[in-house]
Amino acid sequence: MFRSRSRDEQTASPRESAELTKQRRDPQAPKGRPTPKRSEAEALRRAVAKPPADRKEAARRAREARRAELARQREALAGGDERYLPARDRGPVRRYARDFVDAKWHVAEFFLPLAVVILILSMVPSMQVKNASLLLWLGVIVMIVVDSVLTGFRLKKALAERFPDENRRGAVAYALMRTLQMRRMRLPKPQIARGEAPRR
Repeated sequence: MFRSRSRDEQTASPRESAELTKQRRDPQAPKGRPTPKRSEAEALRRAVAKPPADRKEAARRAREARRAELARQREALAGGDERYLPARDRGPVRRYARDFVDAKWHVAEFFLPLAVVILILSMVPSMQVKNASLLLWLGVIVMIVVDSVLTGFRLKKALAERFPDENRRGAVAYALMRTLQMRRMRLPKPQIARGEAPRR
């Protein structure tokens, strides 16, 4: 009656011992396999993530990690997932600056098509056409400068109102560089339609 449990287990038959072991098995452990000890689990983890054997292996792993990171960034730039965006595109201030640009039309986004048209006109032998192309070129430059100044002023004011405690350094220049790209070529891809209010 008062015998210890260990003595009972020693005197028990092999079948009873097996049944006792089966009953005491950890419910989280896979069937027929005991839960590994902590030291064994750590050793297995170290074996899986063991350091590279030589410099060539280390370089290969670094290349693979860099390739995976770039692939994640490309997907993020296309889909707008901020977790994997490059550092220059992250944060609520940069997101607002992108939306501010994407919500409106800008003269600068038509710079490349207009430059091609002006270049073609300048190659026409007629002197009048060449003069017209020169005037058109000057007009485009003036319109881009005026539009950029107005956009920069409005954006700076909006950022100061909405993000008074955030770091806004470089956000206006970032937005103005975005206006120089055609909408469908912008990265990260625009997340709002023209005319929509920028997201906070």
